[in-house]
Amino acid sequence: MCSWGVTFVLLITCEGRRRKSESAYSEEQQAMDPKYQRVKLNDGHFIPILGFGTYAPEEVPKSEALEVTQLAIEVGFRHIDCAHLYQNEGQVGQAIRSKIADGTVKREDIFYTSKLWSTFLQPELVRPALEKSLKNVQLDYVDLYIIHFPLALKPGEELFPKDENGKMMYDSVDLCRTWEALEKCKDAGLAKSIGVSNFNHKQLEKILNKPGLKYKPVCNQVLDFELTPEDMKAIDGLNSNIRYYDLVFLADHPDYPFSEEY
Repeated sequence: MCSWGVTFVLLITCEGRRRKSESAYSEEQQAMDPKYQRVKLNDGHFIPILGFGTYAPEEVPKSEALEVTQLAIEVGFRHIDCAHLYQNEGQVGQAIRSKIADGTVKREDIFYTSKLWSTFLQPELVRPALEKSLKNVQLDYVDLYIIHFPLALKPGEELFPKDENGKMMYDSVDLCRTWEALEKCKDAGLAKSIGVSNFNHKQLEKILNKPGLKYKPVCNQVLDFELTPEDMKAIDGLNSNIRYYDLVFLADHPDYPFSEEY
């Protein structure tokens, strides 16, 4: 099953007013067009409300990432959500550049999100990881760079490093130091905005309360999923919080985020 589709972002701080457009579109037309539906982040940049998610399982040909991302831009998506983990930033970047080349969009029309994977959370690895993503996608900057998970894994090229017994190999890192490295990436112009993903409230508060904090995270992006009407009916009948995606294979990690509420 493929996971192309809409990504929703939980914003920590935003302003509800939509930026006035200089386009000839009427306000009514803009309200119906996803490329005009944006909110203001706490650093002053604007993010489209809807994003196009580009994750797909390994068995899906990488060429499909190129095709569906081109189609997404053609139908109006302007926020393209990708990550090192997805292993398709080259194809997604090619799609973006092709739509710039044919005049469909300009670079400034696209809001490109990438994510720092768990094997690169050591502070000295953050900028090289971002530079690698930029090289793959062939862009000069990302609009948003976020820590994918607050779970450090052993540094290296393997996405999910395991020992000889097949056990996941974890790492230990101070996420505040990781955050400081992201702040430097923003200062260097490699990322316009920086944020986090899948953090629980304690992990998020640790960064927000960090002495010397220069930039607050602009978002805490949480995993999205599709529910059927039957699913919604069942949920409506419950009076409790339910987490549908909990990374059980990492549940013994010391920094496992889902033991706490968001």
